[in-house]
Amino acid sequence: MCGIVGYIGNKNAVPVVINGLRRLEYRGYDSAGIAVMNGDLKLVKCKGKVADLEAKMGDSVEESTIGIGHTRWATHGEPNDVNAHPHLSNNGEIVLIHNGIIENYGSLKSALISRGFEFHSDTDTEVLVNLIEDVKSSEKTTLAQAIKIALNQVVGAYAIAVFDISNNDQIVVAKKGSPLVVGIGEGEYFIASDATPFLEFTKKAVYLEDDEMAIINRGQDIEVLSIPDNRVIDHYVHQLEMDLASIEKGGYEHFMLKEIYEQPKSIGDTLRGRLLPEQGLIQMDGIYQFQEKLVNANRIIILGCGTSWHAGLVAEYMFEDLARIPVEVEYASEFRYRNPIITEKDVVIAISQSGETADTLAAIKLAKERGATIFGVCNVVGSSIARETHAGAYTHAGPEIGVASTKAFTSQVAVLALMAIKIAHKKGLLKESYYHRLLSELHEIPNKIERMLKSDSQSKFIAETFKDAPNFLYLGRGYNFPVALEGALKLKEISYIHAEGYPAAEMKHGPIALIDENMPVVVIAPKSGQYEKIVSNIQEVKAREGKVIAIVSEGDSEIAQMADYVIEVEDTMEVFSPLLTTIPLQLLSYHIAVMRGCNVDQPRNLAKSVTVE
Repeated sequence: MCGIVGYIGNKNAVPVVINGLRRLEYRGYDSAGIAVMNGDLKLVKCKGKVADLEAKMGDSVEESTIGIGHTRWATHGEPNDVNAHPHLSNNGEIVLIHNGIIENYGSLKSALISRGFEFHSDTDTEVLVNLIEDVKSSEKTTLAQAIKIALNQVVGAYAIAVFDISNNDQIVVAKKGSPLVVGIGEGEYFIASDATPFLEFTKKAVYLEDDEMAIINRGQDIEVLSIPDNRVIDHYVHQLEMDLASIEKGGYEHFMLKEIYEQPKSIGDTLRGRLLPEQGLIQMDGIYQFQEKLVNANRIIILGCGTSWHAGLVAEYMFEDLARIPVEVEYASEFRYRNPIITEKDVVIAISQSGETADTLAAIKLAKERGATIFGVCNVVGSSIARETHAGAYTHAGPEIGVASTKAFTSQVAVLALMAIKIAHKKGLLKESYYHRLLSELHEIPNKIERMLKSDSQSKFIAETFKDAPNFLYLGRGYNFPVALEGALKLKEISYIHAEGYPAAEMKHGPIALIDENMPVVVIAPKSGQYEKIVSNIQEVKAREGKVIAIVSEGDSEIAQMADYVIEVEDTMEVFSPLLTTIPLQLLSYHIAVMRGCNVDQPRNLAKSVTVE
């Protein structure tokens, strides 16, 4: 989950690396560091954010044409100056940055200590850099060969960038289980966890696969090798479509707010070219080859973590309701640890915004080994999950920088809705009139969200009222039960208020004991098949003096008379209601967090992409 940046070329590496770290700070902001070479090695690192690193650097770091930098999300060792990256080998000659976890670091460290190595940090990364030094000196080999030999002894995940102070014309990088991309410019190379640090310099990029390393020599072509067998690999150069404006705030106070307001566009982009209501068509190239597998699937297993898991729960309702296919939604982090029963007639849908989620990747590999067909839904082109699956669909949400996912969630739900409708229609389960109504209504969703976003005063008013509440309860039924979970997660993530989401009927099986005059209860209650039951749930809360915040359909006077506060959403078909009801919950969480003085884009202890297990 850390962010790594590197540069070698003809520019001053310092501003390139620092600006790159700013753009990757969503991946980790416990500590940061930079190492550059200009005759002598200059290494600066500190606890805190990139701004703290810049303050510590001052004018002490001179110009250099080679450099690496790191922004950390702590795994091994608490966040402090010593544990911050880059790390130096004992002899002070090898410099390394690392994203990932070395699982067998303990045994490696013991062996190195027995050979006279000393350790100053608590990190597994310092073990790796000293292992490379040990191999290089004992084998009397090159840096690249020493890295290859060392990595063949390592168990775990890594994306690393390494250089030797005796050669300021080379950086060596390697990858397994953590993302790494190399940008190719004119006589220069950029190294990063994703492409955002170098978008203004080049749109050409090489994405390394697992068990690959690249030797990057100044003024020469990049050389990609297989770590296990030293085989030269032909690398494909991707042409990036992302633009610089998409990763800037664009006048918004926070990335999260910008991304909430981008949802009409992100959902529209996700549907564009796929949803053709005038022609009565859904065109999804990613599923054509495996359409029969989906139609004839005995079962669909949906894998995800966090917000992606919630999108999968919405999809469970969609696929079972429309396509009549049994669905199981699994936490990817638990899936492979219970020896799951998987057959060749199963279809696995893996959902991940980043396409790099370590637990989801591991679950995919297990399902593939057991013969399932794997379909990926992710946002990042060229990501590991996109490459690991048999087929898939990109969400086209654009870069999501805020740690708390917003537009990625709604874009995921939109893609999954397309899939469910298409398979249901292919199976002949939908009347033509209903099918065309589904297409038309889904097409209108971006416009409805656009109109809803023009009025945010009620969310702000409610946020001001409840910003100091210690707990929240979120209730929903049917399609909106997952929305209750997602709303509670958003509040927890960015405001640090304890919140729980429940199926509304489950309130009577325990949580009702929590309700009193100090408990705000958010009830997602649009007009639906369960409307009368949700009305009863609201009455139960009011009978116990709970404060009800109701998300209702426009013009709903019945609930408005019972609830303490009401936020209206536009009317839509029940299957699409999560795309609308989630919007005010995102805004409510955002405003509460801002009013509490929380760092909305970089909440404590969290990182955007979870690339370690």
